[in-house]
Amino acid sequence: MLALELARMEHIQDYSYIIDQAKAFQRAQGFVQWTDEYPNMETIRGDIQRQKGYSLCSDGAIAGYLCIDFDGEPAYQDIQGKWGADEPYAVVHRMAFHQDFTGRGMADAAFRLVEALCRERGVFYLRIDTDFPNQRMQHILQKNGFVRRGTIVFQGGDKLAFEKLLQREGTE
Repeated sequence: MLALELARMEHIQDYSYIIDQAKAFQRAQGFVQWTDEYPNMETIRGDIQRQKGYSLCSDGAIAGYLCIDFDGEPAYQDIQGKWGADEPYAVVHRMAFHQDFTGRGMADAAFRLVEALCRERGVFYLRIDTDFPNQRMQHILQKNGFVRRGTIVFQGGDKLAFEKLLQREGTE
């Protein structure tokens, strides 16, 4: 059974390891979205302290780590393109999965759980960004109903900006 839980400080080494694995995977795929400096242990610690860090758990094992920020992202205010809606949104950052769980549809499952959490909080809009060479994440986003809206600058580089308007209960 998969669950999305607030990340806990006692598991910070596990989350850091997952992020480091993702960095190595990116390099093996021929690109660098996450550098040695970002995200790092302090980034994860800040996520946890602000209750924005989440652990994706599979039958009690830590399968992934991500940040869900309901306070928005300042970098998204300046988009080359146009957002589809102007309403409160959640941002997903730093989504990564433990190598033991790759190939099991974890990203799709994580997005379903993120969407459920958003609905519980009355937020019906998701935004996310990724690097141009990160074809795998672009595919995952499009497969999960995200629409490309333009380009933003985040962490000093141009990123592809995506959004998804979530279905509200009782609507088709």
